[in-house]
Amino acid sequence: MALKQDQFQDIMEREKGLQRGLTTRQLSMIAIGGAIGTGLFLGSGMAIGFAGPSVIVSYAIGAIIALLLMGCLAEMTVAHPTTGSFGAHAERYINPWAGFTVRYSYWFSLVCAVGTEVSAMSVYMKYWFPDVPGLLWVVLFSAALIYVNATSVNLFGKVEYWFSMVKVVAIVAFIILGATVVFGTNSHPDMGVQNLTNDGGFFPNGAWGMWIAIFISLFSYLSIEMIAVSAGEAKEPEKAVPIALKSAVVRLVLFYLLTLALMLMIIPWKQAGGDKSPFVKVFELINFPGGAGIMNFVVLTAALSAMNSQLYIATRMLFSLSRAGFAPASLGSVSKKGVPLKALALSTAGIAIATIINTVNPDNAFIVMISLSSFGAMFAWFMVFVTHLYFRRKWEQAGGRLLPVRMIGYPYLTIFGALLLAAVVLSTWFQPEFKDTLTLGFPWLIFITIAYFIWKKANPQAYQTSSDAKKQDITQ
Repeated sequence: MALKQDQFQDIMEREKGLQRGLTTRQLSMIAIGGAIGTGLFLGSGMAIGFAGPSVIVSYAIGAIIALLLMGCLAEMTVAHPTTGSFGAHAERYINPWAGFTVRYSYWFSLVCAVGTEVSAMSVYMKYWFPDVPGLLWVVLFSAALIYVNATSVNLFGKVEYWFSMVKVVAIVAFIILGATVVFGTNSHPDMGVQNLTNDGGFFPNGAWGMWIAIFISLFSYLSIEMIAVSAGEAKEPEKAVPIALKSAVVRLVLFYLLTLALMLMIIPWKQAGGDKSPFVKVFELINFPGGAGIMNFVVLTAALSAMNSQLYIATRMLFSLSRAGFAPASLGSVSKKGVPLKALALSTAGIAIATIINTVNPDNAFIVMISLSSFGAMFAWFMVFVTHLYFRRKWEQAGGRLLPVRMIGYPYLTIFGALLLAAVVLSTWFQPEFKDTLTLGFPWLIFITIAYFIWKKANPQAYQTSSDAKKQDITQ
């Protein structure tokens, strides 16, 4: 028999209780809000330090991986719009272990990513209040965003929309101002295309510097996949998701590449790193009245926005794990307004982790949090590619309906995306600053796999039900 949409209905049923209150424009902004954050405004300075001007190539290659990922994810999400998203897809189309490890790894990644944004906030606030302890800002901002997430998905959507709007307007303004400074009639002689080849050429640290910076670019693009998770609370996911994915990807690629290119034409690449955001340094260099303070406000807003989105998605991922039987049932309960409050409470653990790291090792807190958060997200991305191969093959074998959104170049581009992503992540083993990504990541996979088999032994009935449902999905 043909594979039908409602044969994924058991997952849809078990994840009921959340409100479908997000509009298409809010979905687009959620993806942009998550991906335009610390990775662009602060992490870009670190990437420039590794690659120099060739960081533009690094971010372009990272964009290719993100585009291929979104193609695979859009196809599966439109077929099965659910809060469990790629974790639920992996559970059904590969096996329960895949669904278990993907969701837990992604959840832990988001928890640490929340901590990354918190770490960045203390850096930004030093611009105005250099003597105030960073812990104070962590507490104040965290309390505000926890309140937003605990109230309702409607409030979250509205707050995130305006957070992201601030960033989008600021980046567009930066592009216009940067282009005027570089190419205008009153352009400064020390600013221009020549800065892309000064100080050691376009590849001052060689091909390796460019290559390792791809890893930082991927961290910057992380969270664009949030659209797929939030589809479970979208009003019309079949229409909203494809539109939101396409618009978000195009905007992100243009924003990242244009802003980086203009930034490097204005400020020599060796001056782009350090504690301050390179965006703030640009405004200081061109002596734009009040510009540095305004840009610091924007990058602070970006961090708040990204943390807001990540906290939301982490909560929904833990909710999905609970409803699948992979986590305590209490974490799957929702408030009267459809918010998984207990899952939210546990997902704030990243704030505590960041606070501890900031206290113990404040100088390296940001890079440590990147390493901790990156592996789980990269593993989830890799598994999206793998799941897509299983999904498309089994969908077509079962004679499923024509997919309204299809990944171009299947299976070759799916495989290419997976291999390119794996090559970049495995390269971190040879870069001391990011080696922790693998030295912590692989033990995590072993730990979570052991945890899965312990769960499987303790819950044989749940495992059997999950396996039977998977078989029905692809054979009936």
